[in-house]
Amino acid sequence: MPLLRNEEVPTVKVTDSVVTRYAVAVVGSWAAETATYPFDLTKTRLQIQSEVAAAKHGYKLENLGMIKTAVSIAKNEGVLKLWTGLMPMFQRHAIYSGSRIIFYEQFRNWFKDENGKVSLGVASLGGLAAGSLAQLIASPTDLVKVQMQAEGRRVLQGKPPRFANCRQAYAMLYAESGILGFWRGAVPNVQRAALVNMGDLATYDYTKQFLMREFGMADNALVHGAAAFSAGFVAAVLGTPADVLKTRLMNQPVGPDGRGQLYRGMIDCLQQSVKNEGVLSLYKGFLPLWMRLGPWALINWIAFENIMLSIGGQTF
Repeated sequence: MPLLRNEEVPTVKVTDSVVTRYAVAVVGSWAAETATYPFDLTKTRLQIQSEVAAAKHGYKLENLGMIKTAVSIAKNEGVLKLWTGLMPMFQRHAIYSGSRIIFYEQFRNWFKDENGKVSLGVASLGGLAAGSLAQLIASPTDLVKVQMQAEGRRVLQGKPPRFANCRQAYAMLYAESGILGFWRGAVPNVQRAALVNMGDLATYDYTKQFLMREFGMADNALVHGAAAFSAGFVAAVLGTPADVLKTRLMNQPVGPDGRGQLYRGMIDCLQQSVKNEGVLSLYKGFLPLWMRLGPWALINWIAFENIMLSIGGQTF
């Protein structure tokens, strides 16, 4: 059987329900996440390297590139540590990836023209809105993921381990800051998701429709691959600065009052990062983020489209 059937030849008719599309979006994201997760962990480690504010509180400065960082993790902590935090990431996508697809498609249905299409501007607004809402709901799982990703570096610097698994990480964060503490870093996290989804959802949707409309291409793997490649690059360019701020806010230690000890908030984190490390510090981890988002988008979208076609559903 071919990897991807043309949408005019579905195999089995099923109800194209919200539940079905939500579930397929989650499955597609899990496949993409498993394949590209080491890039996400490497990106997180790069973003907290040479963090001047952290160095003032006793954290050792490092200045390694992407490859050296990944090799160092595998060598000093073990190859499987490159997948540290994958479980909360799965939990995140069980909420985030399904929600963003449903929110975006609903937004698109509200504003589509008589031909069923939307403009780039409308698609961009839809991506912003869908990404913001989905990430706001899923932000606690992202916080746990960042804490788990950074824990190995912290232990190597001589700090005592704080948790051994995902459940203990949730318990630690709750003990430190209560329920509201799970939304630490939520503002830049939501902003990042808004920008990434403007790049991913809007670029994928618009590029796919443009190729089919202007070049008469079929709704097949070639179109999906080209649209996904474009979506991954635009998402990385738009989302990296907010991703850096999100990572630093989520990774910072907190005091007895549950407040961060390094930054007062997103603006303070932005100001300290630019002042101490320069504007380019906002693009730390760009390469692994792009190397992750590109293949991630490709795997995610082809999986989503392929599954929907195979069960007789509508493509994105």
